[in-house]
Amino acid sequence: METAASIGGGDRARLRVTAALLFALVWLSCVWFGSWEWNPNHATRLFAALSIVEQGDATIDEYQALTIDKARFGDHFYLDKAPGMTLMALPAVAFADAATGQQAHDLRLQLYDVGFERFLRLRLRLAVATSVALLTALAALALFDWGRVLGGSAAAGVFAAIGFALGTPIWGWSTTLFGHAPVAALYVVAAWAVWRGSYGERPSTKLALLAGLALGWAVVIDHAAAIGGVAIGLWALWRLRRYGFPAGLIIAAMAGGGAALLVLVGYNLFAFHTPFRLGYQGVVGFEGMQQGLFGLTYPKPAALFEILVGDRRGLVWVAPILVPAVIGCTLMLRRRSMRDIGVLALAVALLTVLYNASYVYWDGGNSTGPRHVVPMIGLLALGLAPLWGMARSWSKALLLAVLAGSVALNSIIASAEIMSGGREPFPLWSDVIRERFLGGQLRTLPSEWLGWSVWSGYAAWWVVAALAAVGLAILTMRPSASPARVRSGAALPQD
Repeated sequence: METAASIGGGDRARLRVTAALLFALVWLSCVWFGSWEWNPNHATRLFAALSIVEQGDATIDEYQALTIDKARFGDHFYLDKAPGMTLMALPAVAFADAATGQQAHDLRLQLYDVGFERFLRLRLRLAVATSVALLTALAALALFDWGRVLGGSAAAGVFAAIGFALGTPIWGWSTTLFGHAPVAALYVVAAWAVWRGSYGERPSTKLALLAGLALGWAVVIDHAAAIGGVAIGLWALWRLRRYGFPAGLIIAAMAGGGAALLVLVGYNLFAFHTPFRLGYQGVVGFEGMQQGLFGLTYPKPAALFEILVGDRRGLVWVAPILVPAVIGCTLMLRRRSMRDIGVLALAVALLTVLYNASYVYWDGGNSTGPRHVVPMIGLLALGLAPLWGMARSWSKALLLAVLAGSVALNSIIASAEIMSGGREPFPLWSDVIRERFLGGQLRTLPSEWLGWSVWSGYAAWWVVAALAAVGLAILTMRPSASPARVRSGAALPQD
């Protein structure tokens, strides 16, 4: 078992530098590229944040004509989503208002108005940088720490972390205020806290509190996160069995989750004057939401096929790196020391895919890939670490090639369009790559705010990423466990 004493001072310093460089690369990548501020899913969250900050209420009456995503109760319009992302955007909106001395009522509130569009863009970019991008980068750190133990080396941890953050649509969704990437990140943080907290001789109360808080906040961001959250909770109880199910830890986890849910209750009281109302109950339009439970019925085989391998939304086309990740998770089932982790990753994936296939709007509207399954990606990416640890030199070269291809593909998606509305067959090519990317319709930080050309902004990211990759490669050249120890499982935590 790895302990602080078993890691030398030089190794600890190397791990800290590796973690810092990894965090910086992931966070910067998420803020480097942008997404369309007028997407209704974005806009309604920003409108609600503007109303709370500037007017002190949660209604979006003055903005309701600018978005199709809204809820109506009585004579007023509201956010029709779970409030988590809007609440996380409040500091950014308040800061931007104070720094610029400008508020929404100073502008023409008209769709595609140039001044209002730039107003929204600034607040969207700041909100992403201070919320979604941070969570994705923190989850990458958790995967690095977890993965280097499962794979027996820092390189294995970096491989899993980069695969998660930059080799899948997590990257593109981390440029938005959609809740998918944050939920994926919070799943990882919660599961990592459970694993770390049950790693030694004594369980950690602080990490139990963190796990509960992460899962609770995931539900505040997206109520459907409770599905995967239940699986993580049951897994946590299973991990605690060798400690005799200590009441203190269970109470700490419940306190963390309860604290997050109290914020949801507080928002409901503030917005609706009752704790027992959800924005989804007042959705305007989208008649399919009246089917079953808010649009959830039962898994449709055709939807399952399209979600996984279909030409319009197939996950395999936008995240090739998840193919070896699933193989790695399956291989974990063969190792007693990590079997429960493999079961968790695959169980959360199965539940998420079945949930998506049960939803009447399973395709997610405008979406590059199946956005409703994004929350499962973080835990699936764990499989990359042991796969790396078991691989020989030629296999590692192949894995690196798949990772490089996945990162290149997702740099195109993140820079061009994560919310594809293409209706032609295989919209990843026809809409995202051919029309938008090759057509130069990119959104980069330098091109939007510094006056660079879009291609200069895109190329600059590759320069930064290449330098970071070289640094990470140098830092991880010396493994923390020998291949023999990794293959025998001696470097892995024992239950």
